[in-house]
Amino acid sequence: MTPRAYRILVAEDEYMLALHLQDGLTARGLEVVGPLATLGDVQALLDTGAPLDGAILDVNLGGERIFPVATRLRALGIRFVFVSGYDRALLPPGFGDAPHCLKPVDVDQALRALGL
Repeated sequence: MTPRAYRILVAEDEYMLALHLQDGLTARGLEVVGPLATLGDVQALLDTGAPLDGAILDVNLGGERIFPVATRLRALGIRFVFVSGYDRALLPPGFGDAPHCLKPVDVDQALRALGL
């Protein structure tokens, strides 16, 4: 039996960056869930109970902060990394320990932050 690929959620609203992440993750043998560009789409996906092994989360999706999704992922025990064009000081106090990568995202750096 072939082991299943890790399933990584990509929440990113910048088309070219989403494509870069999707291509980079796929090239490394990972299964990409998404990319999803709105907070509502990400929350709807989580509502389905789709299995996830990790997530790459743009901090700002179309003007909405991703923190409610991060809270849900943390409660589910799913690893995630925030990506942003801004310094990690933007993160709320409850996420000070969460991994953070600056844009443009280095796929290998994001995967290391996820522990993969």
